[in-house]
Amino acid sequence: MTDQTVAPERQAFYDRLGPRNLAPLWERLHALVTRTPTSPASPYHWNYDDVVRPFMMESGGLITAKEAERRVLILENPGLAGQSRITNSLFAGLQMILPGEVAPAHRHTPSALRFIIEGHGAYTAVEGERTIMEPGDFVITPPWTWHDHGNESDQAMVWLDGLDVPMIKMLDVSFAEPSNADSQTISRPVGDSPARYGSNMVPVDWKPETKSSPVFSYPYVRSRDTLVTLSRNGDPDPYHGHKLRYINPATGGSPMPTIGAFMALLPGGFETAPYRSTDGTIYSVVEGTGETIVGDTVFRWKPRDIFVVPSWHTHHHRAASEAVLFSFSDRPVQDVLGLWREERLHA
Repeated sequence: MTDQTVAPERQAFYDRLGPRNLAPLWERLHALVTRTPTSPASPYHWNYDDVVRPFMMESGGLITAKEAERRVLILENPGLAGQSRITNSLFAGLQMILPGEVAPAHRHTPSALRFIIEGHGAYTAVEGERTIMEPGDFVITPPWTWHDHGNESDQAMVWLDGLDVPMIKMLDVSFAEPSNADSQTISRPVGDSPARYGSNMVPVDWKPETKSSPVFSYPYVRSRDTLVTLSRNGDPDPYHGHKLRYINPATGGSPMPTIGAFMALLPGGFETAPYRSTDGTIYSVVEGTGETIVGDTVFRWKPRDIFVVPSWHTHHHRAASEAVLFSFSDRPVQDVLGLWREERLHA
């Protein structure tokens, strides 16, 4: 209803409904079914070097990785205060593991991605196989897979965590289980999964048993080489630059069913045209400097910074130098449900 004045007899009727756990839809419909998305999430930018990293390092002296189970600083959207969310559907945080530490093995129903921000040589183990992590690598831990992290290097390792925890909580399907050991038994050598499934071939009789990718590590060196080759072969897309999505090689879909991940190269001096889509998106700057304009808000970014563009917020990027941006969102869920929508605007 558009009239804010409620007749006394109607209000008396509503007052009798409440104690019976009933409510009139006609008083709430406009807020439930909106004409366009009305996300409470806000655009926000985390400056890694000047703001986040000092807190991250300080946390290392306050609690161990084993005590914390996961030493993570939540990237909490200011529009979703107290909810441990970066968008309505996704969690994001920065995790650190110090030399000699192990983040104990566990498994859970939420899907998780890791995008490496800082450090060299630490590992993630997933279902009995380790991968050695380098900055820019994209690593997944699919639902209900055993995983642990360890750092046998001489420097701190920090990565961006992205999980679908809010979706899992909404559906009431959250399960978690700790392991009896800090580190799982290693049953396959490093590099086994990419060799077995990541070279446009699979074992002859293999059939996928889950909806997630059998490859759990996507090295940055390979992703970047691909983007550079494509940048030499044609002009950038006006709205995205040279942008690719990570895939599950067994299906061509996203690496995990609820979270999509992407990597884009923006040539120096390139400015994308205004764009918006229904998937709220989290960006991590891998290389280069530039700015992203979200409505009237300007984020000036540099390597290792993180920022979020909520659902249906018009934005565009300007690259001061050649830049590489990693991003992730809930687009696979929206695609499957037939809900995803984009709008390509003219500058």
